[in-house]
Amino acid sequence: MKDSSTAEAQLGTFVKTGSPQTVEVLGTTGLDFVVVDAEHAPFDRALLDLMVMGGRAAGIPVFIRIPEINPAVILSCLDIGAAGLLVPHVDTAEQAREVVAMARYRGGRRGYSGGPRFAGYASLGMAQALQLGDQAQIVCQIESAQAVEEAQAIADVPGVAGLFVGRADLALSMGLDDRAPEVLQATRVALQAATRAGKLAGMHVGGTPEREQFMAEGANWFVVSSDQTLLRQAVQAFAGPPRTSRAR
Repeated sequence: MKDSSTAEAQLGTFVKTGSPQTVEVLGTTGLDFVVVDAEHAPFDRALLDLMVMGGRAAGIPVFIRIPEINPAVILSCLDIGAAGLLVPHVDTAEQAREVVAMARYRGGRRGYSGGPRFAGYASLGMAQALQLGDQAQIVCQIESAQAVEEAQAIADVPGVAGLFVGRADLALSMGLDDRAPEVLQATRVALQAATRAGKLAGMHVGGTPEREQFMAEGANWFVVSSDQTLLRQAVQAFAGPPRTSRAR
């Protein structure tokens, strides 16, 4: 159970290791969700299917950070039963509307089949399957100076569940370090846009101190660290860092 300081925030972590058992293990903790990182880690469609299956077995929602804005990618991730998508590099409201259209049946362009996991393998009627399918959450990543300028318009797009600040790419787009004051201010702008729209205000943080810092700025949907980093930190806590350099 979360303590009172995190009662209003949803907490997840990135999963970068291709193992459905990792998702199952994380499902035994107090996390609210996990994000399988198909943008920066080696996941194909078959492995993503197993990762979502692991989440279903453990009762923890699985979001997928997709590698690109592509109708086929969005369709396959939602058909296998992802609870939602984290969509990189959404720079304009028009892009956000396109993503939502790719992910939605009613008012959108998502192709329908009743056979996939999300529809209970044809055990649901079409009306129920459509209703469930349109509940998938679309979270748009704000990762450029242009996206910050458009943040309020993006947040206001119907069907966008939230904004997620990608500080590293945002800093790169601004030609700055991710700790620069200008990047912090741009982060605030995006978070405030999301909260004004009543949407999820998300970001990646390294741990509890950063989480508490940005909760004070209005963030309420945190991807904390990653499975790889958490594993390394847990081992280093009792074994320490490697004594000699190792091949990478």
